[in-house]
Amino acid sequence: MPDDTIGIDISKATLDIHRLSDGKMMSFSNCPAGFKALSKFCAQTTVTRVVYEATGAYHGGLERALGAHLPLVKVNPLQARRFAQAQGVRAKTDAVDAKMLAAMGNAFALQPDDPATKIQHDLKELRSFRSGLIKDRTGIMSRLKTQTLPITCRQSKTRLAQVDKNIAEINAEIDRLINSNDTLANSMKILRSIPGIGAVCASTILIEMPEIGSMDRKQVACLTGVAPMTRQSGQWRGKSFIQGGRKVVRDALYMPALVAMRFNPDLKAKYQAMIKAGKPPKVALTALMRKLIELANALIKANRNWVIKEA
Repeated sequence: MPDDTIGIDISKATLDIHRLSDGKMMSFSNCPAGFKALSKFCAQTTVTRVVYEATGAYHGGLERALGAHLPLVKVNPLQARRFAQAQGVRAKTDAVDAKMLAAMGNAFALQPDDPATKIQHDLKELRSFRSGLIKDRTGIMSRLKTQTLPITCRQSKTRLAQVDKNIAEINAEIDRLINSNDTLANSMKILRSIPGIGAVCASTILIEMPEIGSMDRKQVACLTGVAPMTRQSGQWRGKSFIQGGRKVVRDALYMPALVAMRFNPDLKAKYQAMIKAGKPPKVALTALMRKLIELANALIKANRNWVIKEA
């Protein structure tokens, strides 16, 4: 049987499949029964890669069910769309998207992702749920500032107390799962040793960037989205800026960077030097975010805690 590439367009209800070798199209339900049928379909040839787009919550079931059995490759939706446009394909349907994903995987010889473990899936769901609770808490606190009626104030305070309780429970479960795994527990200890990085930031890094400790400094900066992108054309020189990457991790690094700016001796000196050199505060703070994630990656790779440099 020849090597084959399969593209999957994932929606809430269905998985639309395109097999590149013979152009065969199929559609399965996005549910356990559909995953089982998809597995049988893939077994008909020697599948090199199964390519699909990141779709929020809709691809989670597929990853949980088949991540350990199929060579899954998750791609950025924007990159997949740009590939289709480069092929001259303007139409956008489920069938077309599945075909383009298969073609993209074959053209770039995309390598399968490392399958996520059950604990990684569970932690990601918990982190996502915690983010929703924090947004709820922020909304309640904002409304409390303008409410005047006793009944609305009372109910808002009751809801706020419940949300705080729920957040504490989620945090406790995240801590329990991380501590139940020796590798994650050790990485958490290393991250917490870095001045400025607290429990929430450390857990977010471990959950949303499981590759931490296996990359070089440029790779981790690009993956986080804190590496400036140069813009030049001929004699024109545009301003560099950051974009892309894993926004959740980048957002989690913002407050730790503010703390490190004051209490981490090395990063405090770097921040002050950049400000004296005329750099805007936001640029200097972004540089600290980059230093933090690069430091975290280097320490986990070396399996050692952060220590204060002796004068």
